[in-house]
Amino acid sequence: MSSLSIAPVAGRIGAEISGVRLGGDLPADVVAEIRLALLGHKVVFFRGQDHLDERSQVAFARLLGEPTAAHPTVPSLDGNDHVLDLDYSDGQKVDRWHTDVTFVDRPPLASVLRAVTVPAAGGDTLWTNTVSAYEHLPAELRDLLDRLRAVHTNQHDYVRIAASDDPERARERAEVFASTVFETEHPVVRVHPETGERSILLGDFAKRLVGLSAHTSASLIRLIQEHVTEVENTVRWRWAPGDVAIWDNRATQHRVVHDFGGRPRRLHRVTIAGDVPVGVDGRPSVVLKGDAAAYSPIAA
Repeated sequence: MSSLSIAPVAGRIGAEISGVRLGGDLPADVVAEIRLALLGHKVVFFRGQDHLDERSQVAFARLLGEPTAAHPTVPSLDGNDHVLDLDYSDGQKVDRWHTDVTFVDRPPLASVLRAVTVPAAGGDTLWTNTVSAYEHLPAELRDLLDRLRAVHTNQHDYVRIAASDDPERARERAEVFASTVFETEHPVVRVHPETGERSILLGDFAKRLVGLSAHTSASLIRLIQEHVTEVENTVRWRWAPGDVAIWDNRATQHRVVHDFGGRPRRLHRVTIAGDVPVGVDGRPSVVLKGDAAAYSPIAA
């Protein structure tokens, strides 16, 4: 019998799992229980995993699926092609709600994030449940979203760069991030390949809705995003060193809370290869620009 204890953290999303030491040697039944909790709660948290390093983090992630490269454009951590070093100590901001890497045609199945250094206060991460967001929409809006497609891209947002605290540094980061430009047309509502649930696939990389004017696209995306990120759909995690969070990237969005000033905040992320999203009508996502084959295999 498993010794796992699973305690919900919020009403619609999130659970803390205790009674397990993460690593590449976990028994199959424990991995299956973690996966089941992930599907049900969308994001799961583990305290006190201080024994993990980059190598053992990747070994554990492999139990959930095939790891991707660290990122399609951003260099990986030295010595490990699968680890993305998220170091916010220099004032870098990623403060928009997003689902990871939706600008390619095979966004990750899940992300495994480990806290290395975190401030004594501030720097929390928020997640929102895009399944419950869909389910709590009026039926008329659900019907509309079921038929819409959105273009996601990693191209520069020049307005945001100009408005940043350090435009020159923001421009340098943006040039690396968009060193290869990707564009993908996704369904706005995707069908989860394991649960069959419908979830809203938007977030910060979604730039326009197919067939609508720029103004109408922006207004409708803003309206839906405001609903997706209502506090009832969210959970907030206060990090401690050694914490691990795993989220279902097919059913969530997330963002950092930038209230920690210049204090050190560093986390390491490993992502698991995902499938090509499919809409309610059975149509898959379509590549418009860029080839993500080197970043991620397509999950079976």
